[in-house]
Amino acid sequence: MSATAAVTVAAELEQQLRSLGTPERAISERAYLKSDLEFLGVSVPAMRHVAGRVGDVYPVTEHDPLVALVSALWAVPVHERRMLAVELLTMHTGCLGPDDLELLETLLRASRTWALVDSLAAQVVGSVVEAHPETVATLDRWIADDDFWLRRSAMLALLVPLRRGAGNPDLFFSYADRLLEEKEFFIRKAIGWILRDTGRRRPELVLEWVRPRVQRLSGVTLTEVVKCLQPADAELLRQEHRRRPRNLSA
Repeated sequence: MSATAAVTVAAELEQQLRSLGTPERAISERAYLKSDLEFLGVSVPAMRHVAGRVGDVYPVTEHDPLVALVSALWAVPVHERRMLAVELLTMHTGCLGPDDLELLETLLRASRTWALVDSLAAQVVGSVVEAHPETVATLDRWIADDDFWLRRSAMLALLVPLRRGAGNPDLFFSYADRLLEEKEFFIRKAIGWILRDTGRRRPELVLEWVRPRVQRLSGVTLTEVVKCLQPADAELLRQEHRRRPRNLSA
């Protein structure tokens, strides 16, 4: 199916989304996300319903048509069009391969909000990296990028297998270790989030890594980490964290 056909389908999907949105929700979500995009005010369940029906009229289970439609949806600065593009990629990650990381990086750089970045990174990029371990080299580049959304994405791409009790904790730990002193909230939050979810299945591993670094952790990171630990271990970390030098930012 041609790029022109993808543009036509994308426009039809936008009309469906517009019919499902409300002005009140659009105003609220735009303010919450502090975004410059146009918002239609569509709920996530409604969005996913539309995404689930795309295959009835368009071959989204094939690589080239999927990428064409995603590109067409993303080209117009409407939040729900971009959310729908992310949802389609998430539903059809099996169509993607290492060569698609260039496109995914472009989308991540243009996202500028966790509402788009987090699913792209954890679900879509993460699926490609898990299926093609050699693509970790891309994450190694992202973790040093000037764009903090790319640094966040490098870590979140490791989240899903870590959450299952699999994955590469040492790689994540190496990324987190180099970013522990960052002041950016979304970096601090991501480190805590991934440590917490890793610790659901492997609390001893997380405790072993965190304890010698606890005074380097931000309060945001620590708040997430202790959620996966036994109460006594959590309190121990809190006490040690309180003793850190006062010149370190919370």
